Formats: sequence, structure tokens, C-alpha cells
Amino acid sequence: MTPVASGRLTNLSLFVLLAVAFASGWLAFELSGQPARAILVLHAAAGVGIVLLVPWKSLVARRGFRRRHTLRWASVVLAIGVVVSIAFGVVHSAGHPNIGYLTAMDFHVGAALCVIPFLLWHLFARPLKLRATDLSRRNFLLGGALAGAAALGVALLPSARRAPTGSFQAAYPVATVWMFDTVPEVDVASWRLAVGGRAWTYDQLAGYSDRIAAVIDCTGGWYSEQVWEGVLLQRLLPVRAGGGASLNVRSITGYSRRFGIEDAGRLLLATRLAGDLLDAGHGYPVRLVVPGQRGFAWVKWVVAIEVDDQPWWWQPPFPLQ
Repeated sequence: MTPVASGRLTNLSLFVLLAVAFASGWLAFELSGQPARAILVLHAAAGVGIVLLVPWKSLVARRGFRRRHTLRWASVVLAIGVVVSIAFGVVHSAGHPNIGYLTAMDFHVGAALCVIPFLLWHLFARPLKLRATDLSRRNFLLGGALAGAAALGVALLPSARRAPTGSFQAAYPVATVWMFDTVPEVDVASWRLAVGGRAWTYDQLAGYSDRIAAVIDCTGGWYSEQVWEGVLLQRLLPVRAGGGASLNVRSITGYSRRFGIEDAGRLLLATRLAGDLLDAGHGYPVRLVVPGQRGFAWVKWVVAIEVDDQPWWWQPPFPLQ
């Protein structure tokens, strides 16, 4: 195989592995339980495969740097971003989830997001064209060897005890926010929760004592099982709400998530956590508890719950705020 052909095959393999790593990483954010574990194994294998291709990619990069082009720095940024993302992924899986105020998962995901525009630029600047020879028996054998080596590498990686989602147990939930959301200041005296044409005060909701033991599993890399107390959402809905298709739960910040109307019996509007009143960071005065879903579905600082005919899936897979 000529150096040019070898370099093209290396770049094609790296692109496939990066695509698998991105897709499996985001899919794992949506899942919980054993399905998430299977996806995370694939995610880790893609990362190991990228590392295994570094010696071949370094040869390609050396040839590329001999040619003059003005956007060489973009290729360097892309490489650095991938290295940082993989490195912090290993740090997290090895049992060191906290890096000061942030977490290893924050750096892992943040670096991956930052390299997306540079990866797209790389694809447009140096397009990869598939050829019939790419499906040769030799390439299939090489791909199988790479996949086998990646699987072995995953088995040898240091791995601390974690949930199937990859999260570490926390004794108490960490007060976090999603992306660009912020902790608001809420005047509980004037605050109202709008549900089905009725406005509920905080004192009215605090008078309920429905309890749920549920695990909140945050995409930041931690999980915590706690007893949440408040009112089951079904209690607040008007009888005619059964004719709707979904519930749109909205925060005072504009953040919102949608759920099937049939889920109302298992959703809790919590006013207390582990026997204590919620604090601002955990969603005071009221937050949603969604057993079986990841933390970004647990809407904080809820101000409105709307019943409409839109299906529950009529929303971005992840909040955009």
C-alpha cells in the first residue's frame, strides 16, 4: 500500500471512529441502565481505536505539515481537542470525577463540542472519497484487527466502580445547571405554579407529602438516590387533561421538557429533598422528579405545566438552553 493510500485509509478510519465516539457519547446521555452500559463500552472502544491510530496519523500529519497552508493551526486545534477529550474521559473512568469546581466529564464533553467545527472544516477542506478498494478483504481484516485491539484496550483500561451510565455515586445531589441555565432568585410570596388553568401557591403544594425514592443521574458524571417529597403531578391535573397527549413542564428560566400524559402518575413535584426543604441550587421552590430519566429531565424552578396535543417526543433530544 502506498503512503498516500495508507494515509487516506487512516483518515477514513479516524473519521469513522470519531463519528462513533460522538454518536455513542450523546446517545449514552439519553439512556440509563444496561443499555447505557453497552453504548458506553462502544464509546470507550472508539476512543481506544483513535489512540491506536495515532502512530499512523502522525506520519500523515508530518507529510501534511511539509506543505504550506494558512489553516494549519486549525488542524492542530482539532488534534489538541481530541487529545483533551480522550484524556479526561480516561481520568473520569479511572475514578477521579472532580477537577476543582468542574468535573472530568465537563472537560471531556466540552472539548468534544469544541472540536466539532474544526472537524467539519477538516472534512470540507480535505474531503474523503470512498473507493471500491476500501471494501477489500485486506481492509476488512485490518478493521477487524483494529476493533479487536480496541476491545482489548477497553478491557485493560483502569475503571472504578460506577453506575451503568458511567456516573459515580454521590452521597447528596450536586447543585448543577444545564449548559447556559442559571439559578434564579424566586420570590416565593408572589410565585405561582400554573397547572390546568389554576394557580397554586407554594404553601398549598408544600402541604402535600407524597414520597418517591428515586435516583437522579446527572450527565455531569454523578448519581444519587434520595427520598423526594412533594405532590404527584396527577393530583394537580384537571380531569379533562386525559384528553391531551403530553405535559410540557416549564421553568422560570424558560427551560422546559415534555412528557407523555400517561406519565403524570409517576412524576413528582418536589418541595423537599431527604427531609429538608429544597435550596435554590436544587430547584426551590419546586422541581420535577422523573424516575428512570437522566438529570436534565428533572426541571427545576417549575412555574407552569401545560397540557397539549403535541407528542412527548416533539422536542430536542437535549435541552438547547
